[in-house]
Amino acid sequence: MSAETIFALASAAGRAGVAVLRVSGPGAGAALAVLAGPPPRPRRAALRRLAGRDGEVFDQALVLWFPAPESFTGEDVAELHLHGGRAVLDAAADALLGAGCRPAEAGEFTRRAFENGKLDLAQAEAVADLVEAETAGQRAQALAQLDGALSAFYEACRARLVEALALVEAEIDFPDEDDVPAAAAARAGPIVAALIDDLEAHLADDHRGERVRDGFQVALIGAPNAGKSTLLNRLARRDAAIVNDAPGTTRDVIEVRLALAGQLVILADTAGLRDVDDAVEREGVRRARARAEAADLRVAVIDAAAPADPNPVAAALRPGDLVWVNKIDAVGPAAAEAAGA
Repeated sequence: MSAETIFALASAAGRAGVAVLRVSGPGAGAALAVLAGPPPRPRRAALRRLAGRDGEVFDQALVLWFPAPESFTGEDVAELHLHGGRAVLDAAADALLGAGCRPAEAGEFTRRAFENGKLDLAQAEAVADLVEAETAGQRAQALAQLDGALSAFYEACRARLVEALALVEAEIDFPDEDDVPAAAAARAGPIVAALIDDLEAHLADDHRGERVRDGFQVALIGAPNAGKSTLLNRLARRDAAIVNDAPGTTRDVIEVRLALAGQLVILADTAGLRDVDDAVEREGVRRARARAEAADLRVAVIDAAAPADPNPVAAALRPGDLVWVNKIDAVGPAAAEAAGA
């Protein structure tokens, strides 16, 4: 355990009704005593008056005490549930500095939890993912990892590797011992083969975990003035992209983050695909092609009223991509169907 006692704001920065200040380390109890008197019963909230270095009361707050090792970090931990005004937080920080504590570094509470065996590396990563979760899918994945789902899989793999290694070493080191089965090393083969199959299946999920965490990338592509920006704005429910009748209005990639069916989707509007002489628009087309290449899904927006050369768009599509036939209200059903073909 660390010899230093640290503190940091555990809630979001900025003015709020309640702000949570966390203290962890061997001096947490002493620091709490300086501010609020003797620690309350473990894991029981107590209402206390908090005083600074000069003895002046600066807040009335809830105080909690988590003695080691039954705490998030495995160390003595105190929590102060303060009123969230800047003056209150400044006074609390000043009092903790005077009590010998120091501000925590980024992620230091989670690092101490890992060092003290309260979390493994997969769970430590899950804490960060859970804090950053924007959608139900991200939350569920991070929570499952925090509960040890990924760690359990890794531990099972490790156990099988240890078993296979023991069988091989037994035959090498003790070939003449009666209690060592004959051809012990050969028994390791099926164990390793099954482990390889499980690892390949685990990795062959098409990066699903990364897509849930980082977002599913969707690129809107099509000819100039096909209606990509209008579609983006409609899905985003705001004017995220400029819409104009002049072709080539969109010259850079414009992104919006959407929560769809509990999943994070990064929707990108791109420049219209065409051959141009203008250097700026040509760079926009290059970026559009690059974004389409890197996306998980491409949605080709086709103008049913004025279908353009389909070759630039068709060249960017892959099996499984979608085609959106736009402006069908300006043409008949047959023309719209022909445009989408």
